[in-house]
Amino acid sequence: MPEFYQVSKEKVMESLGVTEKGLTSEEVQRRRAQYGYNELEEGKRKTAIQVFFEQFKDFLIIILIIAALISAFLREVESTLVILVVVVLNAALGTIQHLKAEKSLNSLKALSSPTAKVLRNGQTVEIPSREVTVGDILYLDAGDFVPADGRISVNHSLQVNESSLTGESLAVSKELEPIAENDVSLGDQKNMVFSGSFVTYGRATVVVTNIGMSSEIGKIASLLESAQEKKTPLQVTLDHFGKRLAVIIIMIALIIFAVDIYRGREIIDSFMFAVSLAVAAIPEALSSIVTIVLAFGTQKMAKENAIIRKLHAVESLGSISVICSDKTGTLTQNKMTVQKVFVDNKVIAHDQLNLDHPLEKNFLLMALLCNDSITMDKKEIGDPTEVALTNLGEEYRLDELVVRAEYPRTGEIPFDSERKLMSTVNKINDRCIMITKGALDVLLTRVSKMDTSKGVVEFTEQQRKEIETVNRNLSVAGLRVLCFAYKEIGEEQEIHTDDENDLIFVGLTAMMDPPRAESKGAVESCISAGIKPVMITGDHKITAAAIAKQIGILQDDSEAIEGVEIEKLSDEQLREKVEQLSVYARVSPEHKIRIVKAWQEKGNVVAMTGDGVNDAPALKQADIGIAMGITGTEVAKDASSMILTDDNFSTIVKAISNGRSIYANINNSIRFLLSGNTAGILSVLYASMLALPVPFAPVHLLFINLLTDSLPAIALGLEPYNKKIMKEKPRDVHEPLLNLSFLNKVGIGGLLIAISTLIAFHLGLKTGNESVASTMAFSTLCLARLFHGFNTRAKQSMFQIGIFTNHYLWFALIVGILLLHLVLFIPPLMGIFEVAALTGTQLVYIYGLSLMPLVVIQLYKVIFVK
Repeated sequence: MPEFYQVSKEKVMESLGVTEKGLTSEEVQRRRAQYGYNELEEGKRKTAIQVFFEQFKDFLIIILIIAALISAFLREVESTLVILVVVVLNAALGTIQHLKAEKSLNSLKALSSPTAKVLRNGQTVEIPSREVTVGDILYLDAGDFVPADGRISVNHSLQVNESSLTGESLAVSKELEPIAENDVSLGDQKNMVFSGSFVTYGRATVVVTNIGMSSEIGKIASLLESAQEKKTPLQVTLDHFGKRLAVIIIMIALIIFAVDIYRGREIIDSFMFAVSLAVAAIPEALSSIVTIVLAFGTQKMAKENAIIRKLHAVESLGSISVICSDKTGTLTQNKMTVQKVFVDNKVIAHDQLNLDHPLEKNFLLMALLCNDSITMDKKEIGDPTEVALTNLGEEYRLDELVVRAEYPRTGEIPFDSERKLMSTVNKINDRCIMITKGALDVLLTRVSKMDTSKGVVEFTEQQRKEIETVNRNLSVAGLRVLCFAYKEIGEEQEIHTDDENDLIFVGLTAMMDPPRAESKGAVESCISAGIKPVMITGDHKITAAAIAKQIGILQDDSEAIEGVEIEKLSDEQLREKVEQLSVYARVSPEHKIRIVKAWQEKGNVVAMTGDGVNDAPALKQADIGIAMGITGTEVAKDASSMILTDDNFSTIVKAISNGRSIYANINNSIRFLLSGNTAGILSVLYASMLALPVPFAPVHLLFINLLTDSLPAIALGLEPYNKKIMKEKPRDVHEPLLNLSFLNKVGIGGLLIAISTLIAFHLGLKTGNESVASTMAFSTLCLARLFHGFNTRAKQSMFQIGIFTNHYLWFALIVGILLLHLVLFIPPLMGIFEVAALTGTQLVYIYGLSLMPLVVIQLYKVIFVK
């Protein structure tokens, strides 16, 4: 069966069983039973409880839960409580983020018009839009939202804004006649209207063809529900990290257990010691520190106009290698603007008109007179094309209302999509002038003369060819051309369409939705950071390519492709070709998802920006979806990971730099934690292998883990932005956190701290007092870990990045030292934390040994790291 747009309105009504009187009440009930209500269905949703418990599937969380159980078995109440609080807090945050993200379909519902005017039982009635059914005869007027898909049966200059569905920035002029072609894209189905769009001009009668989930917006809802959300690179990395950490800890615990059995220790005592070491080795604060650092990152980004909806998406930004950006409203201003004017055989820039030149001034006046748009109190009312003409007048301080009052309109022929013309009659200097504007190809056939600086002359074939050449050049540059002509008529003459002949050509306007001023710089920054910017739009290929060339996305026309061409490519062919393409024009929502998937299958981390309903599925499919906060629909916002409150593409670049910085800081925080824990493990291993006393009491490890670990780790997560980070390539998403370089740094840092700790331990053992030895080892380990925070700030030495630039780390150091000294010198705390009194000499040894790892590593960085 042919598509609805391919057959006449009579055939559509016949196939749907509709009469001129509309549906009867009985027929409405029958069809409702068949088609259901005109609303979007929701899939089965998980309850908040289900979502909450799903958060415990993370491998590192499972490790922490096991650690909590072991701590409880060992009667380490404080450690058990801390671990459980961290685990529950993490699950609660994950649940909140998930429930917020599942509001997308509700937002899609909100787009539907609350009421609709239909013909029922021969009478026009207003009903809730959810009650519209297939076969209803629907009436649409300017300002109406379209509640369902339908075929136009009566058309009175209908213009519909479909930008949220197709990405086309201009309102579409609708037509009545069938379209013979097959596989016509949504934007070119001129005799159809679609749910979710809205009427900007004219009126029409429509026969409803699809409702609810069968409508185009319903198909998008289905795509949105089926598109899978991706784990961010940090989540994937932490999953691998957690598994590998568990293996390492278990192996070490088994080694300790085996050595103690070999030494003749009781099996139960050996087992309990090995388990205690395993609990101490797990960085309990890891999850909470990562969450806190990401939360601080989101606050910083919000101040810079980027709101993060999903916490881990902060880090994903730093791994982005491809940005698939919508054109309209994202890279462009989403506002038609006159760029050039052609008058008196000259192409003139919009800001170079000379109002002292009679012909140029008259042309501008005609553009304001043959025009229904107005601009009041910074509000623009009317067709975007006409608004562009009004704004051109304002550039020259010509108020359209003042001009129209001075040269009053006495007659008009409204714009008609079939004629592609609009005419008005205005009284100008006691003469009645009919001004006509419209499509160049139509208007040139009605022109017989031409207005020039030398006066009105006959319109020759040569002049026609010259104007067509100008039009072609402007069109290739992505500009939309509008033609103006006029003629004088009798004062009492009532004009008709037949009068739109024998006109005098006066000029052309060429307009476009121009790029944002910041877009070019933002694109350059992306490219220098190793990020591929890609434009995906519903607009025409010529227009899209012109914009893309201006801002640096497109270098060659061969890098641009249309949706029709994408249809002919298999997924495999698209995947092979995707790296050579930079601009996609006239695309559908399905195309957007295919493009994003193709890049992802190439191993890229993909960001998708957009503002319309049509962008929502791809926003969700992408590794990170970025919605526009000002022009964006609620659907796009709720499907996204990040929202730009200023709709500025350059904000994405700032967000990416922040994402990279945050990941580097998290990496440093984890390295700091593991270096300290490695030092503790090495110290215990050493003592166990040599059958020495245990160097730490369990309460010592708890003090270090909860107080001297957490604050410095968080402080490292707040390390100021490093400018060099945007000169690096995006981080490889497949690169594990525990790579060789990372492990080497952890091992070297841990070994140096362990050496200092064990030297202090041996100095204490020489006194013959195991309690003093344990206290010296504990104090040295605690201080050395605090000082080691300065080693893990960056690749460079702290002298290169600034000793005092991270105020948080100095605060953590001072607090840590203060807390340690309270434990060492306040008698009640000395008893609780099982520490012995130390001499002044012993304290000097402790401080000297604690500073040794800092001095060694900083010297190495000063000499070898640039």
